[in-house]
Amino acid sequence: MRGMNSNPASTTTPNGTAPAAEAAASTPSPTFSPLYQQIKALITQGLESGEWKPGEIIPSEVELAARYKVSQGTVRKAIDELAADNLLVRRQGKGTFVATHNEDRVQFRFLRLLPDDGDVHPHVSRLLECRRLRAPAEIARQLDLKPADPVVLIKRLLQFDGVTTVFDEIWLPGAVFRGLTAERLAEYKGPLYAMFETEFGTRMIRATEKIRAVAADETVAQFLDVTQGFPLLSVERVSYTYGDRPVEVRRGWYVTTGYYYQNDLS
Repeated sequence: MRGMNSNPASTTTPNGTAPAAEAAASTPSPTFSPLYQQIKALITQGLESGEWKPGEIIPSEVELAARYKVSQGTVRKAIDELAADNLLVRRQGKGTFVATHNEDRVQFRFLRLLPDDGDVHPHVSRLLECRRLRAPAEIARQLDLKPADPVVLIKRLLQFDGVTTVFDEIWLPGAVFRGLTAERLAEYKGPLYAMFETEFGTRMIRATEKIRAVAADETVAQFLDVTQGFPLLSVERVSYTYGDRPVEVRRGWYVTTGYYYQNDLS
């Protein structure tokens, strides 16, 4: 009919926009990460695959730049971020190394309890229990497991200067830590996370924590040799490995008499 507009492209929607324009507006535009972030991801893949193992030196910036066909500055920026994330360690005059939990500076990223005098005191770990069981529902959820999947439960005490200060309850996915026993834990003399890294190929790279003040219940009070109702610091941690995969739930109860919990924010 005369007077009708037969061009579909000119048809407007109730809000006054053409359908094509509206579709374009509603379609998300692609996102692009900066080049150094792409190089960071490639280096991280090499770390995750075990191409460069904890404690080993990685190729130089020049070698990595040639490998990835980018500038040395781009590689340097990627390595700077990986060092800030505590995945790599720069050593002046020696090169860049894969961080390892055998280093003191890495160990104390995850043990934040310090004495009031500010000095780091060595601690002794006393194993109470290590057994395999079916995952309770809440632990399965936190570890991204199916209900009743196998898990390993470790209970231990940490003693500082001969005084029991921390009671830890540690839950690990059974499939990842197959073969972990009380005997293996008793024989290993280094830090727990170093054992996970060297013997089970699982490196803890980050963690989230919930901290609250609690009163000691009867069981915890007995382990920590305090009275029931004694004020404690409760720290619940979920630790993650590469790919943001949760591989540990840790519930710790801390006696803070003479100690404080330090967290550095950046």
